[in-house]
Amino acid sequence: MRYTLIGFGLACSACTPKSTLIIKPVPTPPAAVTATTPPTVIITAPLLYVAGFDSKLYALDTAMGTPIWVFRADTSFESSPVVAYGMVYVGSNDSKLYAIDATTGQQRWAFKTGNFVHSSPVIANGIVYVGSQDGKLYAIDATIGNLLWVFTAGLGLYSSPAVADGLVYIGGQDNQFYAVDAGNGLLRWKFTADGYFLSSPVVSNGLVYVGCSNGKLYAIDAATGRQRWVFLTASSIDASPVVANGLVYIGSYDYNLYALDAASGQLQWKFPTQGILYGSPVVANGVVYVGSRDHKLYALDALSGTQRWSFATNFDIYSTPVVSNSTVYIGSNDFNLYALDAMSGHKRWSFRTGDVVVASPVLAQKMVVKGAYPTVSGAGK
Repeated sequence: MRYTLIGFGLACSACTPKSTLIIKPVPTPPAAVTATTPPTVIITAPLLYVAGFDSKLYALDTAMGTPIWVFRADTSFESSPVVAYGMVYVGSNDSKLYAIDATTGQQRWAFKTGNFVHSSPVIANGIVYVGSQDGKLYAIDATIGNLLWVFTAGLGLYSSPAVADGLVYIGGQDNQFYAVDAGNGLLRWKFTADGYFLSSPVVSNGLVYVGCSNGKLYAIDAATGRQRWVFLTASSIDASPVVANGLVYIGSYDYNLYALDAASGQLQWKFPTQGILYGSPVVANGVVYVGSRDHKLYALDALSGTQRWSFATNFDIYSTPVVSNSTVYIGSNDFNLYALDAMSGHKRWSFRTGDVVVASPVLAQKMVVKGAYPTVSGAGK
């Protein structure tokens, strides 16, 4: 099915959904938990990790795309992996969050939730935060996999969390957006919208940006939960926003990529593709990279929206790219992971998995990752 809506953006400061700031959730809040001190591990091998719908997590050599090791879960991956403390953390449709040794591919631990883990994990201060379709946000000790606390929402949590200034932010399928204390899991505030949240939030300069199924991108005060502005597209937003150089970039089901002023929400430019933008944009070296369900990865000038190049795969792209100094890595629903020249878009190599690749790849060394991403821990929705 193809959609034909081509929308006009509208910044609307008067549209103010209900927001509730909870200053004292309970008379005596529990003490913040303390995580095990994580190991200091340096991964020296130039590796790229990608999770596939074929139930496999691959570690690939970045030069040629050769598999170094393969880890198999009980079922498919939609969650994107994150690398920290010498481990790769990734959620699976077998309801588990896995911690895998980043060098050997051996399982360190697995934490069982009550439903699919589409949410991608976020790591902060030795704690893994991840949502589950069981409606719970989990805080898990990153080193040993023990549960530290759990927060229960009204419905499933497809969105990936963001962590900033002692708060964990996550959107729910119950039309609520939550800010939870990162130390003890208590609700600090919630924001009510007229649509559900699959988009993952990003925090920048005191604002939380998040897309919604109602076609709106919200800018919410990170401390109070009060709406600052909202930008309306012509269809649902499942993609996650990214903030760079004073602009916030967001893709919509209306086929457009939008660039907005991050402070005011005013439209700066929009770029039309020929398909739904389900994957999220990445901004690196003055270029915006974004995949579309029209099968293409686009490279656009970050300030003007002018197309630099596009690369056609053989099917839809749901994955979010990751960018190094000279290479863009992107998964496609044609079963392949592609490595492309960042300047020209020419293919350097491709690696074929056993099924679609909707998750986003991540590099082993954060210092080689360039640009701004939708989540705080690395590439990936």
